[in-house]
Amino acid sequence: MFVLGTAGHIDHGKSALVQALTGIDPDRLAEEKERGMTIDLGFAWLKLPGGREIGIVDVPGHERFVRHMLAGSGGIDIAMLVVAANEGVMPQTREHLAILNLLGISRGVVALTKKDLVDGEWLDLVRLEVEELLKDTTLAGAPIIPVSSITREGIPELLATIDRLLENTEPRQDKGRPRLPIDRVFTIVGAGTVVTGTLIDGSLMTGQEVEIVPSGLKSRLRGLQTHRAQVTMAKPGSRVAANLTGVTTAQVQRGDILTKSGWLVPTTFLSARFHILSDARHPLKNNAERHVYILAAEATVRIRLLDAEELKPGESGWVQLILDRAVPVVDGDHFVIRSTTETLGGGVIVDAHARRLPRFNPDTIESLNVREKGSSSDLLLALLDSKRLMEQSEVLAQVSLPPDEAVKAIDDLLAQGLVWRLGQSLLLSVSGWNGVVEEVRRVTQEYHGKFPTRTGIPRVELANRLKLGKHAPMVLEKLVADGVLVDEGMAVRLLEFTVRLTATQQAKVDSFLKALAENPYSPPTELIPEPDLLALLVERKQVVKLSDSVVVSKKTYDDMLGRVLAQLKANGKITLAEVRDMFQTSRKYAQAFLEYLDGEKITRRVGDERLKY
Repeated sequence: MFVLGTAGHIDHGKSALVQALTGIDPDRLAEEKERGMTIDLGFAWLKLPGGREIGIVDVPGHERFVRHMLAGSGGIDIAMLVVAANEGVMPQTREHLAILNLLGISRGVVALTKKDLVDGEWLDLVRLEVEELLKDTTLAGAPIIPVSSITREGIPELLATIDRLLENTEPRQDKGRPRLPIDRVFTIVGAGTVVTGTLIDGSLMTGQEVEIVPSGLKSRLRGLQTHRAQVTMAKPGSRVAANLTGVTTAQVQRGDILTKSGWLVPTTFLSARFHILSDARHPLKNNAERHVYILAAEATVRIRLLDAEELKPGESGWVQLILDRAVPVVDGDHFVIRSTTETLGGGVIVDAHARRLPRFNPDTIESLNVREKGSSSDLLLALLDSKRLMEQSEVLAQVSLPPDEAVKAIDDLLAQGLVWRLGQSLLLSVSGWNGVVEEVRRVTQEYHGKFPTRTGIPRVELANRLKLGKHAPMVLEKLVADGVLVDEGMAVRLLEFTVRLTATQQAKVDSFLKALAENPYSPPTELIPEPDLLALLVERKQVVKLSDSVVVSKKTYDDMLGRVLAQLKANGKITLAEVRDMFQTSRKYAQAFLEYLDGEKITRRVGDERLKY
């Protein structure tokens, strides 16, 4: 199934030509019929002479409605550029052709409409003008067919030409991840909410559970139509109307994606190759704010230039797009950038879930070049290099490859030792792992500098700082095994790190330990050092912190514990008063000691007595 999209200036006869080709009036809005112009997307279909069915998206030509033209252009396989023979090339002719060029649409035909209004000499001049316009675009050399929607002259030749162009057009790939960019939402009485779009990247089936992204709303497909015919399965490339259950029209909007649940993650940060049109009126400066159009979605965008201070008309460069709202896209999707008055340029997304990249960095630019032009293995390796740690399911969802091809590329990279697998499904590249190690060293070194008296950074804190989530145990285990970190129980440290106390700190520690030795069962409270020093002594097992105000030496604690356990063994119980008298101390210290034993589940309190736990 293929989709043909019209393009061209206002009032050049696109809708009339579609009606002449199909017998269907694509102007569905009353306002459109009153004004004699298309302001929103129109749809039609036809069967070509060879028996092939195609859908037609008729897009508006007026400059104010270019955004609607962009909404319908994402699923186009073949373009029909319409130029009125009596007027020739006009501003929106150029803009629509530029958009088709930016979207990489390389198959097309030019219909010179209103042939009945001009003579042969004038028609030849317009033909030459169009040929010159097409030069240096993706539609260079496209056939040009003069037609009249009134007399139907040229219509059979136009249909035959479209049929011939599609003979060598590969059908849309089924990548197993269907996406229906929603371009219309409406209600049918007795059926409920219906959304339409051009299906890409996979098939849909009636009864299937689906998700609306980015809202995350879940629904089920009550029914599917293609060209007003009920179908049980819609294939990639089809114009599809999907009837949804449990969803209202207020919950869905143009630009949303209907897809299978659980894989498509919306994003606000993209890396992309951008080309600014040669006839743009101004250069594009770093951090400029414009409007971006991706499939049927529209958003405000801030554009970070990665390899230039500005892009002049006709230039290309690497950019990062920072969107004002989350948009569901994947690598390989085309986009177009507009100001309020003109199309500035566009390009292709190479990383739909990017992290912030440094500007003017040769390694960054080289990595992006690989992702743009590389093989399947190159694409996967570059993706893992940039993301560092990914579940295999995430890789398959984000890379623009059929699942079977992606899995084979992963296996090849694993065999070559360029990619490692941790656990059952976590993938990382050698370069990506080096990035993890670098970040681990930076975070841990920063912690050591901030807390020089602590043995190491808590495992939980390091995992949170690195955003490791559920992968933390596996990653930390590998970091320890590789000698990057040293295991300190609940904490980890860099191999080269050791705690070094200042002279002042060492003097405090020495005074405190001396006081504990002199008064083992009634330790002084005023000499307890600050929390970090105390924590260090606890970690070194030099002291035991019984409470916030009672600390004893480890030797004293072991002595007290042994004598209490002996009393429990002999008598089966012990009281606070007995502990106090046993160590000739005060009630405060005896109580702190027994409550600590309760907390450690060595003893348990029953009334005024302690029993062995």
